[in-house]
Amino acid sequence: MAANCLMNTYKPLPLSFVRGLGARLWDEDNREYLDAIAGVAVTNVGHCHPRIVEVIREQAGLLLHTSNHYQIAWQQRLAHRLTQLSGMEQAFFNNSGAEANETALKLARLHGWSKGIRQPLVVVMDNAFHGRTLGTMSASDNGTVRLGYQPLPGEFIRVAFGDIAALEAAGRAHGERIVAVLMEPIQGESGVLLPPADYLNNVRALCTRRGWLMMLDEIQTGMGRTGRWFAYQHHGVLPDVMTLAKGLANGLPIGACLARGAAARLFTPGSHGSTFGGNPLACRVAFTVLEIIEQEGVCEKAAEQGAHLLSGLTEALAGHPDVVEVRGQGLMIGIELSRAIPDLTRVAARDFGLLINVTRGQTIRLVPPLIIDRHEVQMIVEGVAGVLGKQSVYRSARPIIRSAPVGETAAPVWQ
Repeated sequence: MAANCLMNTYKPLPLSFVRGLGARLWDEDNREYLDAIAGVAVTNVGHCHPRIVEVIREQAGLLLHTSNHYQIAWQQRLAHRLTQLSGMEQAFFNNSGAEANETALKLARLHGWSKGIRQPLVVVMDNAFHGRTLGTMSASDNGTVRLGYQPLPGEFIRVAFGDIAALEAAGRAHGERIVAVLMEPIQGESGVLLPPADYLNNVRALCTRRGWLMMLDEIQTGMGRTGRWFAYQHHGVLPDVMTLAKGLANGLPIGACLARGAAARLFTPGSHGSTFGGNPLACRVAFTVLEIIEQEGVCEKAAEQGAHLLSGLTEALAGHPDVVEVRGQGLMIGIELSRAIPDLTRVAARDFGLLINVTRGQTIRLVPPLIIDRHEVQMIVEGVAGVLGKQSVYRSARPIIRSAPVGETAAPVWQ
């Protein structure tokens, strides 16, 4: 069959979706599912938002591609709006989060070169994930992902996430060779791990003192996911470099690396580039996503519904023998389990019509569209409780899966 022509890089469930609306998806048999992973934090404003659909249609009939040898108006508009929202000064656009992080690593190298450091080091974190290119794999900490690709390029110093003393010790041990710190404000792939409340502030102070670039990977935490535009805004700090992707264009491939200060002036013509990066379609859709988030109060909704989801799950799973901790910020929730439980994602989809994700083997990660309402929050709580065998917590717990006549859809919040 046709699927056999695909390289063996994923283990997909035997489930294929044909349409979506808001936080719901429908499979080939027209069965309805509640999407609690949003394409892994991608469709932040929901599936098939009418404004995005219209913009794609219109732009596809106007212009898809020229090249970066010419000015692209939508690219410039998007860069301007992102810098306004973030406090950064300039942006570079490419096609993915991994490419955005590669861009950040190139800036770190140039930063070291500008200071006369010919063997620069970048500090990264235990349990980090920054992508699957050779460079970003080297900066990541996942033995399974890296297996078979050694030796990996680049020189990195790895320290414990959330431990400012470990970062200070790395600075003392490696002296002037350190040029940057690359980290996620909240570690997503590692199970939604949050650092101590003052950690980002302490990292910012240390980077300023030592002349290091503070580089934040906001690919998963950005675009309203944590209840603010970007996770660092909860802490009142400004990084020197920030990377974005995932929710930036709600499903169309685009990545961005933003920088400020000296870091924003390191690239020169010819020192970096991307054939498809910043094309008119992706940039116009991303610009529209920014408008939707702002005009529909999506960040505020993520904060509100995220608090309800966190408290609901904490109550529903209290005392569960397999649940170690429920944690998160905004609509980025992790449920850490004491052991790996096989087939959680399959059971959730089959029996409860709920799409979830398990990362690092034993943490359920919930990153639903940011436009979910209280009823959908309750559906997620009931579904997760049911999957983990806690139906008794909610006497009404029941499969949320249903078959709908073609054309009948759930009513998303924008209607």
